[in-house]
Amino acid sequence: MPKQIEGDFDYIVVGAGTAGCIVANRLSADSRKRVLILEAGGNDNWIWFHIPVGYLFAIGNPRSDWMFKTEPEAGLNGRALAYPRGKVIGGSSAINAMISMRGQAADYDHWRQLGLTGWGWSDVLPAFRRLEDHFLGNTELHGAGGGWRIEEPRLSWQVLDAVGEAAHQMGIRKVSDFNTGDNEGIGYFHVNQKRGRRWSSARGFLKPALSRPNLRLETTVLVDKLIVENGRAVGVRFSRNGETLEARARGEVILCSGSVGSTQVLHRSGIGPREWLAPLGIDTVLDRQGVGRNLQDHLQQRAIYTVEGVRTLNETYYNLFRRGWMGVDYLFRRRGPLTMAPSQLGIFTRSDPHQERANIQFHVQPLSLDKFGEPLHRFPAITIAACNLRPTSRGTIRITASAPEQSPSIAPNYLATPEDRQVAADAIRVTRRIMAQPVLAKFHPQEYLPGPTVGDDDASLAKAAGDIGTTIFHPVGTAKMGLASDPMAVVDERLRFHGITGLRVVDASVMPTITSGNTNTPTAMIAEKGAAMIVEDGR
Repeated sequence: MPKQIEGDFDYIVVGAGTAGCIVANRLSADSRKRVLILEAGGNDNWIWFHIPVGYLFAIGNPRSDWMFKTEPEAGLNGRALAYPRGKVIGGSSAINAMISMRGQAADYDHWRQLGLTGWGWSDVLPAFRRLEDHFLGNTELHGAGGGWRIEEPRLSWQVLDAVGEAAHQMGIRKVSDFNTGDNEGIGYFHVNQKRGRRWSSARGFLKPALSRPNLRLETTVLVDKLIVENGRAVGVRFSRNGETLEARARGEVILCSGSVGSTQVLHRSGIGPREWLAPLGIDTVLDRQGVGRNLQDHLQQRAIYTVEGVRTLNETYYNLFRRGWMGVDYLFRRRGPLTMAPSQLGIFTRSDPHQERANIQFHVQPLSLDKFGEPLHRFPAITIAACNLRPTSRGTIRITASAPEQSPSIAPNYLATPEDRQVAADAIRVTRRIMAQPVLAKFHPQEYLPGPTVGDDDASLAKAAGDIGTTIFHPVGTAKMGLASDPMAVVDERLRFHGITGLRVVDASVMPTITSGNTNTPTAMIAEKGAAMIVEDGR
């Protein structure tokens, strides 16, 4: 028999990632409510969780990463990809790119048009502002004094400035802030950092709340399943050090484990497509077809160009003197390359003139490598990676066994539609146009990937996109919001689970469609709104 954990709880939050830390903070603000938050990872007591460039060491490390992989993808010419997810308090905000990006106003207005009352741009903007402690201060668009610190980057690169000028020569405007509702333009990303240190959701929201006697954090616990009685979620079952434990909630259970983790918990609980669960020996508690479907992700084409006569991180890193100076600069000034986000310069534009709004995003980096976790190249080079912001391909996440230790099957189904293949081909064309602009000629850029032998026709470029395409780690949508009349909807507009009371999902999995940019900040907004709804409904 499972052992009952000590304590009497009003809310149980499953997952102390980006969303869970915010939800736990907001719910525990009421001293009358007891909150338990469960996290499979450990504490963020490793230096590389805090030095921004530490993502190079955290991604692909089982200490900090779930180490998931996709299935071999037909659209990627049979390749499987690593699929990093943070395994530590703060979740993926402890290992991600630190880019503060809301997306576009039209993304959220589209959610409202789907019938999701309260999710239009004018509805979500106040939640974004409440979260923020923005370097621009308290303005019509930004907030100050919140837990989500946002700053300007603390270094610049001549080669990135030049790429920005090249995009400007093509007619793309320069912008100072991508988070006004229209992110089309060129600029440096704002980052979740504070004085040169990574600022995760754990640092901003969980740790300040842990002194509250009504909030309890349990780490290194693996949640197996929900406890559902008479159609209501009343608790969770989890394990730690080989012992099976249970905790019960008088109020609600809130899943905050992300598109991968929340899907796994639901499936193991018998909640999901019956035809997926029955072969695994799992009794179906609720046949909800949308759980694990509607997976969306941003796929980027990582083009690499060699350059001459200008500094990049590649040769800087391999110069022992300069590498030492990077450490000194960071130690004494909290500046220099160790403060770098994976991408510094952003370009949002249209893959072709017929697009209604910006539909591709460039992440431009003063470095190159074969893939994350592998060494930088030894030659001077930059990466200019373009991703389709609103892919039409849809994939799945599903468990492959009832055991919680078993990794799930992740099949994003990249480049499955003609529209996505066309945007990928056009994005490579835009990349080539940028790199051919006169302002870059003095650096003699030469295409290393996809390579000068790749032709400019649709078929060649679509194949090249499959060869060089890789995720930028933005899985959303596997428990989407939707009306009760939508058979694929999993939660309603207040994030309440369709068909089970006392259960909500509050994380990136509830997005019906992916936002036009990095998804961490939208996930934080969902947590802020979701927590407010839980408080309001609990009165």
